[in-house]
Amino acid sequence: MPYTPVDLAKDPDLGLSQTKSAPSRLDWLPYVTIAILLTVLYYRVAVKLVYDWYTIPDYSHGFLVPLFAAFLIWDKRKVLKATPIKQTWSGIVLVVFSIAVLTLGVYGVELFTARISFIMLMTGLIATLFGWAMVRELRFPLLVLVLAIPFPAILFNRITFPLQLLASRIASDILPLLGVPTLHEGNVIELPVMKLEVAEACSGIRSLMSLFTLAVFYGYFLERTTKRRVILALASIPIAVTANVARIVGTGLCVQYWDPEKALGFFHEFSGWVMFVVSLGCLYLVHRAMRLISPSKAKLS
Repeated sequence: MPYTPVDLAKDPDLGLSQTKSAPSRLDWLPYVTIAILLTVLYYRVAVKLVYDWYTIPDYSHGFLVPLFAAFLIWDKRKVLKATPIKQTWSGIVLVVFSIAVLTLGVYGVELFTARISFIMLMTGLIATLFGWAMVRELRFPLLVLVLAIPFPAILFNRITFPLQLLASRIASDILPLLGVPTLHEGNVIELPVMKLEVAEACSGIRSLMSLFTLAVFYGYFLERTTKRRVILALASIPIAVTANVARIVGTGLCVQYWDPEKALGFFHEFSGWVMFVVSLGCLYLVHRAMRLISPSKAKLS
């Protein structure tokens, strides 16, 4: 039945229902356009990043990081809805800078620069469309995404080589206490049976990165104070280093008293998984110790 102008005047909802639907759909058009542009800009960067997660064992935890960041946003949905939206042009400065960084990363063949520009660009877009108050609420999910980005090669080497030297030096000091004489030179431990080289893969960076990421996850779910979360994350560093030293010592003992071929094969690979599980147990013990030392604060958190 057609409505006359009189009917529309009597029931204003009939007229409003038809005029509200179109603008509500058009409101999503800028966001869809931005999403398409982001896909075009970062498609190749994202594909290479996922490939690195799959092929580089040191960053296999990268698959979990975006899911965790998405959960963080969903977990704060009530706070985000209550945050006032104040659009600002100041975010455009960061957007333009991020695109420039992306350009330098792509044409300068520096993957880390191109990848980190995405987080910077998202920060600028959020500030522009929703305001800096929204950025403050989303700063933790944005920072978490950094854990999924592999370090640049120059920085990675500066981390792994000192870890190799540290692990080999400590292991060479412990093995004589267990009856295995050693001669330490650089990252090589010379045993009576053979030379044991602490290679880059044995530096402990793999377990360190994975354990640090899991410590961030663990702290978020089981602690409510930033201080305790930071302590748990930092505690993962000495735990990972200690576990790697224990793994090298165990390999040295197996080389000396068992079978060098099996020690460098099955035992070396299997002990990596075992020591990672032990590291998780140590992280749990650190958390329990924190609660025992200050139980009142633990309850308040």
